[in-house]
Amino acid sequence: MTDSEPDVLSGLRVRPYMVTGGRTRSVVELPLETIVRVTPEGQKAAGTLNLEPRQIVELCHQPMSIAEVSAHLRLHLQVAKVLVGDLVHSGHVATHSATADATDRPDLQLLERVLDGLQSL
Repeated sequence: MTDSEPDVLSGLRVRPYMVTGGRTRSVVELPLETIVRVTPEGQKAAGTLNLEPRQIVELCHQPMSIAEVSAHLRLHLQVAKVLVGDLVHSGHVATHSATADATDRPDLQLLERVLDGLQSL
């Protein structure tokens, strides 16, 4: 390749709909603030999973929100929701919904983590 030729391969990316098999929803519908963590089954199966689900399982050894997963893996938020929902359905990850306090306000630490994740995009 010469200097005048564009580096076509460096800009190739898989379209989001290809990552999810064309689906925009998962069997399990999850809010973006849902906390995700890997299960023992997920730890055992990590090596057999496709690229993005494997990355999610590896990333979720530390509990984090779906928004954070999206930011860390540079995935579109809806793609992350579909993939995490699939992993929940298959038992590879477990979720915990963030609970609001008595004033029905979101947890400040959760909001800060989501903001940090979004800013890292």
